[in-house]
Amino acid sequence: MTVVGEFLRFGAAQGWVAVTTTALLSEPKQLCFIPPGYDTGEWGKSRQVQRAAFRFKITEPGYEDLSDEQIRQMIALAPRARDRFLIALLACTGLRIGEALGLRRGDMHLLASSRTVGCGIEGPHVHVRRRTDKPNRALAKSCHHRFVPVTADLVALYTDYQYERDQVSQAAESQMVFVNLFRPPLGGAMSYPNTKEMFDRLARTAGHACRPHMLHHSAATRWLRDGVDRDVVQRLLGHASPLSMEHYRHVDDAEARAATRRSFVGSGAQST
Repeated sequence: MTVVGEFLRFGAAQGWVAVTTTALLSEPKQLCFIPPGYDTGEWGKSRQVQRAAFRFKITEPGYEDLSDEQIRQMIALAPRARDRFLIALLACTGLRIGEALGLRRGDMHLLASSRTVGCGIEGPHVHVRRRTDKPNRALAKSCHHRFVPVTADLVALYTDYQYERDQVSQAAESQMVFVNLFRPPLGGAMSYPNTKEMFDRLARTAGHACRPHMLHHSAATRWLRDGVDRDVVQRLLGHASPLSMEHYRHVDDAEARAATRRSFVGSGAQST
């Protein structure tokens, strides 16, 4: 489409194509987040750009998830307590990587009761809040505050991470959960590029793809396969629309085969 669009614009410059036709190729878009180096003008208001009006999908999007065994392997292969906790957090809660990197220490309510800090929610849980003042620019996709329950195993991994974090004195000054412990700036909020680099190293060691969003997708898929109500899964993931759930419920070969076996019960036929 890019090539066709540029050819039509060339044709318009030569007088072969009507200018009104090429005007249909793009549409204005208001930038919500300014990329590094972008000039917004003297008053900071020049945020409008042109983007392609026609976008066609040539294939269905592929949604990859990880098995429980693969996730356990990733946690075992991660050499640092911080990284093990991050992997387990994404897999257990279904948080997006931006939501995880944006967590503050005050969002971690991991005791049986959090009433002493003014929270009436029982059991260990994590609060996900959208904030715009995060030093690493990590942003929660959902505008609505939510909480996600966590397991005792995750609490144990967080305790291990806190012990590792306490060895770096600069980390005590940061209120962010995930901070740099092994490279400068020590104690600074962990960024997405650093996180991606960690997952890339882990993928090479594990021998299979492992990206943060795969853990988000894996959590959603696991809940739906286990029969968790769709409304509950929608709330855990922070989705505003139930239509968003369609991306996560896909059928694998084993489920399809099991369905055909059930269909022929009592008929004398057997699937192979």
